[in-house]
Amino acid sequence: MSLIHGNGLRDVIITGENGTIDGRGDMWWNMWRQRTLRFTRPNLLELMHSTDVIVSNVVFQDSPFWNIHPVYCSNVVVKNVTVLAPYDSPNTDGVDPDSSLNVCIEDCYISTGDDLVAVKSGWDEYGIAYARPSSGITVRRVTGSNPFAGIAIGSETSGGIENVFAEKLDIFKTGIGIHIKTNSGRGGFIRNITISDVNLSNVRKALRIAGNAGNHPDDGYDPNALPVVVGLTIKNVWGVGVQQPGSIKGIKGSPFTQICLSNVNLKVNSSRQVPWTCAEVSGGALEVQPSPCAELTSANGVRFCTNAL
Repeated sequence: MSLIHGNGLRDVIITGENGTIDGRGDMWWNMWRQRTLRFTRPNLLELMHSTDVIVSNVVFQDSPFWNIHPVYCSNVVVKNVTVLAPYDSPNTDGVDPDSSLNVCIEDCYISTGDDLVAVKSGWDEYGIAYARPSSGITVRRVTGSNPFAGIAIGSETSGGIENVFAEKLDIFKTGIGIHIKTNSGRGGFIRNITISDVNLSNVRKALRIAGNAGNHPDDGYDPNALPVVVGLTIKNVWGVGVQQPGSIKGIKGSPFTQICLSNVNLKVNSSRQVPWTCAEVSGGALEVQPSPCAELTSANGVRFCTNAL
């Protein structure tokens, strides 16, 4: 059970003049590292099947697992929140909207051991059966660092993720700046995603869109349940101290389509230029440096991207 937990609630406000909710997660992290845990780790705040929720002006610190987890919720605002955990703390995601509708995450500072914000919608056959998408997700003016991703979509996407808009993100000292990820066996879809106005500093990889990310809960998944990834726009991205520009690799039998990169300028801090890598993907690129892979530079792709913006 999470430290703060609710199910089937309406009109919830959690706020408090930047007071701290401390999960004292180090005991849990140590048990996880030593493989002595007999149970899953709890979140710091989890609300299920709830609507009209505001979380504001609170510091969440040292969660055993994910920090803020609205699941099967609607009309959720997370605003002016600080989330803190050590850089090496396992799975301490900041805010993870999961199979939820109309969620706004804004004006937050997050420094943890895992993704700052990760949008999810169910895991393999269980998420496919429940079929509850995440939709109408807005993320803006979020700043932070971690060893994994600044903003992530997935990899649990089996209920579908659509209509996500993220802008004005300041991401530093991070493994991957923007990470969109799924896997064979997930099913579902990722579509109509726009990420804009992102500053990256000292990141290992600026962008990764992957069809081979994440594991499976058990052996009951259908390997032929292929996700559909279509309509991703990433624009106005500036990066310094970037080790690798990025990779976009779809799934054989289910290529990623309508990918548009526009005005992406990455300063790679390596004496040896590491190129973009792409496979099973189509779309276009406009004003992208370093130059993107050939799959995104065809005349038709550039024309598509021009019309999509």
